[in-house]
Amino acid sequence: MNYICKNMDDGTYIISLAQFRQFFPVTERVSMGDDVCLVHVRYDESLSVLRHPCRFDGFLAFFCTSGRMKVRINLTEFEVEENSIFVYIPGNIISVSEIDEAHKEDLRVTVIAMTEDYMTGLKMDVGKLTGKETALMNRPFFVVMDNERRIAGKYASLASDILESNLMYKRESISALLSSVFFLAGGIVEQQISGAGLKPSGGTDRCQAVFEQFLKLVSEYHTEERFVSFYAGQLCLTPKYLTKLVKIATGKSASDWIDDYVILEAKNMLRYSSMPVKEIVSRLNFPDVPTFHKFFRAKTGMTPVKYRKS
Repeated sequence: MNYICKNMDDGTYIISLAQFRQFFPVTERVSMGDDVCLVHVRYDESLSVLRHPCRFDGFLAFFCTSGRMKVRINLTEFEVEENSIFVYIPGNIISVSEIDEAHKEDLRVTVIAMTEDYMTGLKMDVGKLTGKETALMNRPFFVVMDNERRIAGKYASLASDILESNLMYKRESISALLSSVFFLAGGIVEQQISGAGLKPSGGTDRCQAVFEQFLKLVSEYHTEERFVSFYAGQLCLTPKYLTKLVKIATGKSASDWIDDYVILEAKNMLRYSSMPVKEIVSRLNFPDVPTFHKFFRAKTGMTPVKYRKS
């Protein structure tokens, strides 16, 4: 593993965008400072950096034009194949779990990477995109149709041309283009969810906005706070009202969302690190080992030790 990656105690690595772009030859990447980077990836030993579980400090969008590889997000594996798009959202654990050795020379992937701060600063009508982040968390991979592939290819080519240019207002131009990309991706996601017969996020804009704020807080504080009252206080709402809004927006209760994040973190620590269960209990802020065992078994059907050995 490259020395510039920060090794975390849970067995994963933290990679910043500035570090990520250094893994690839200069001829295959263009960037705008440490905010945005576009990389044309072929099979290369540089990909080995993603063979180890890591967290990327930003957003990643993979557009696979040929070949295939398997990518694991947290504990779920997805096969990224020709004409597919794969989206990574900050906070998740990502690793390239397998590359088709027989056809590895055919692998061609365009990756757009953005820092979370830059993404937050994009000018978008967030109301129209609300709910898409939740959909991408559950279904980050989708195959595009021919017309969608052609449009996505043109976007990638134009983004590369802008980043390589010396145009005035380059930052503003690329920001506007990437805002447009998210509307394109949001439309594709919505169509595919509808076509698959999946239930879209419901509720009013108010419900969705509160849920997105709630989920961001849960992502940040779930290892410290497991009670709905904490998150309700942060949002200046009553626990009962927050639970109602989250339930309307997603069909799941606020406490279920918190528990899902805690269980996922526990699974990641058990699977990717060698730290003792007692240490995991401390890091997840449980009062003692029996309480954690009871919680973990109720959610997974097995003890932490059995899960680690499975």
